[in-house]
Amino acid sequence: MLDCVIIGGGPAGLTAAIYLARFHLSVLVVDRGDGRALSIPRSHNHAGFPDGIAGAHLIALMTEQAIKYGAQIVLGEVARLQPSSDGNLTCEWEDKSYTARSVLLATGVVNRRPMIDDAMHDEGLQRGLIRYCPVCDGYEVTDQTVVVVGSEHHGVEEAIFLRSFTRHITLICPHGEHRLSEDLRARCNSAGIEVMDGPIHRFTLLDDKIALNLPGKQLRFDTLYPALGSDIQSQLAVSLGADVSAEGQVKVDLQQRTSICGLYAAGDVVLGLDQISHAMGEGGVAATAIRNDLAQQGFLLR
Repeated sequence: MLDCVIIGGGPAGLTAAIYLARFHLSVLVVDRGDGRALSIPRSHNHAGFPDGIAGAHLIALMTEQAIKYGAQIVLGEVARLQPSSDGNLTCEWEDKSYTARSVLLATGVVNRRPMIDDAMHDEGLQRGLIRYCPVCDGYEVTDQTVVVVGSEHHGVEEAIFLRSFTRHITLICPHGEHRLSEDLRARCNSAGIEVMDGPIHRFTLLDDKIALNLPGKQLRFDTLYPALGSDIQSQLAVSLGADVSAEGQVKVDLQQRTSICGLYAAGDVVLGLDQISHAMGEGGVAATAIRNDLAQQGFLLR
């Protein structure tokens, strides 16, 4: 019997693990090893690192800290989450099964990628030719030529957000013709955003540019931002019957409790800012709530 199983070893999950271990709780983190933070080449807006820090380095430091205080961390993907006969929660994957008094979902989201070869995509990320988070790194594209690949409301909103960093913004629909409302098209025109129809036939990484091949022409840009949305990893919460939004985000109270007793959620799987700092804050709140809830049940006497 564990005090808490944390599903997801990103900033939210590892922050919670550090807190819970230092509360003298038994905690197991189960992580797939492919979280979004690992792909961040270098974040310059994470407080405390004026020269920036690579996402993988940050995760490594947080993992080391959690283990130092007694948290267990294993690679795996939880396939089933279900109530146990004693009122606790059981996590199962492969041939493993753990029962815990509480479970924290920190499973995050998965970005929808443009149709780019995996190796090219990863290289583009590392070189800063492909970026996903204008809140994180819009500063880095100041006055550059930027292409936003997307359409409709989400694509327009991202293009307009980036417009405060550079006047050179092009919005391209990846699959064909834009179907923008008059209002959305007027907003792009007002902001000086060039709107172009696709489809995009091919992406190419050049020495310092990313090239997009459209019918009859090739366009080159300093940076590409996919604005194709993301897939929220809330399936385990849904399988338990937890309340989720229409988009799939897990609904929580101010202490990160879900609608299911003993189940908590933090980070990008919850409606929020999709920022490392925000996820870490929610991880700390969730861990403290877990500790206090278990204390009220009389489990924490030493």
